[in-house]
Amino acid sequence: MSEPHVVVVGGGLAGIAAALACADAGARVNLLEARPRLGGATWSSQRDGLWIDNGQHVFLRCCTAYREFVRRLGVEEKLRLQSRLALPVIAPGGRTHWLRRAGLPVPLHLAASLARFAHLGAAQRMRIARTVWRIGRLDLEDPALDERSFGAWLAEQGECEASIARFWDLLIRPTVNVSAADASLALATKVFQTGLLEAAGNADIGWSRVPLQELHGDAGARALEQAGVALRLRARVTSVELSSQGARVACADGTRVAGDALILAAPHEATAALLPAAAGLNAGDLRKLGRSPIVNLHVVYDRRVTDFELAAGIGSPVEWIFDRSASAGLEAGQYLAITLSAADAYTGVRVEELRRRFLPEIARLLPRARAARVLRFLVTCEPAATFHQLPGTRRARPGARTSAPGLYLAGAWTDTGWPATMESAVRSGRAAAGCALRDAGRTRGLPAEAA
Repeated sequence: MSEPHVVVVGGGLAGIAAALACADAGARVNLLEARPRLGGATWSSQRDGLWIDNGQHVFLRCCTAYREFVRRLGVEEKLRLQSRLALPVIAPGGRTHWLRRAGLPVPLHLAASLARFAHLGAAQRMRIARTVWRIGRLDLEDPALDERSFGAWLAEQGECEASIARFWDLLIRPTVNVSAADASLALATKVFQTGLLEAAGNADIGWSRVPLQELHGDAGARALEQAGVALRLRARVTSVELSSQGARVACADGTRVAGDALILAAPHEATAALLPAAAGLNAGDLRKLGRSPIVNLHVVYDRRVTDFELAAGIGSPVEWIFDRSASAGLEAGQYLAITLSAADAYTGVRVEELRRRFLPEIARLLPRARAARVLRFLVTCEPAATFHQLPGTRRARPGARTSAPGLYLAGAWTDTGWPATMESAVRSGRAAAGCALRDAGRTRGLPAEAA
């Protein structure tokens, strides 16, 4: 049997994962990426000698596909993964309580930490524990879960506004990129069941110790080259043609690339514009998935203002704080990245206005910042960081296969069962590769999810 030829469109995590899985199984692979870099929504830029990530993309221990992906890229040592969950939660004035896991089995691993969560009253903490137990009893396979909002369900459990703001939103907003009130109940349930209730260590937090471009983009390019993948950057695909002989894509520069199979690993809006009618999908439904932005504030101080590597804020518009001094190459002072999820209110706001609003708020959480001088204040924004993960979106998330033979889809927005995360992106790429390889008659060397 001759080796199948697979064309992958998109060089984000989904596209890299798909291309590597196909190449590792013996396929001939072309990967086309419209931008001059790989990495998709995880990228870095250098400004005045300082490496700035577009956002702080964390993962959890339960993100097994993503962790395997980084191992495949050969850069696992550039990750930092907590040995045990330890998250400082800071209120104005610097009052800090830690969410930690103990060395006990589920669900006792977080019981002591939650019982002492001083940012809420005793009755609120008891109600949260009861609600978490009820989340564990929900059936993730029940399609009705995706038709309801997490906020409405929390209200039925008797959760008050303070608990939602100080606990539920603390965990749901950064993982689903919408507020707890607006999130799909199905996706919120996935976060809690997989992250907190399946295994004690699942919620241990990890992040990159180097710029994301180095971790994903540069390492991805090396891995693809070593695997024999033909990579083209600045190759924007403008159309897709399908025939009984396979698939052919046309690029903006007039070139064409043909293969036996095609994996579209582009954002959902770009995919909607490229899908041929034979795919059997409604492009309008894909566009209805919408977009939810993430804004990051990058603040460089002339001295250290916190000893935390990462922290969450409550009672403040400052949501998550990351110390990125070492990864950015900062030799003196401290560089903090402030991540604002579901950031519709901040997109389009002038940098000086964000500076005016947020520097006092950072100082409210980190009192040492009051005496520090701000050397730089930069803003990055991903307007379409994720799709809008609201109730009813699961039915608009297609699987890897389409109705057109030889055409497959990948991306964090596809129906992986996960929120739109790096884990979802990698899983989608491996799933699409598995389908393409199976349909080409390959039964060996399939990615784990497809074996």
